[in-house]
Amino acid sequence: MANDELQYEEPEIIYIPDEEGNEEEFEVIMKFEVDGSDQKYMMVVPLVGDSDEEDEVYAFRYEEDGDDLKLYTIEDEEEWNMVEETFNTLLGELEEN
Repeated sequence: MANDELQYEEPEIIYIPDEEGNEEEFEVIMKFEVDGSDQKYMMVVPLVGDSDEEDEVYAFRYEEDGDDLKLYTIEDEEEWNMVEETFNTLLGELEEN
């Protein structure tokens, strides 16, 4: 058996400050671009927290500038619907494989 079949990919962890300025840990579960747009999006889940937030997935538009990561909340309903539809489509494709 080849070693490359057993590769484990380290999860990507980012830190996002809350309303009080405390940094919370999130795992990036998916990054994607929407067709016809040059915008990049990421879906993240909290690593620790309340059990109510256990299944909560957060979406952000993001930009990378070297090592700097800038996150933007998605406030436009049309943009949100587009991101949600793309996420669900990609998730469905992953589940099929």
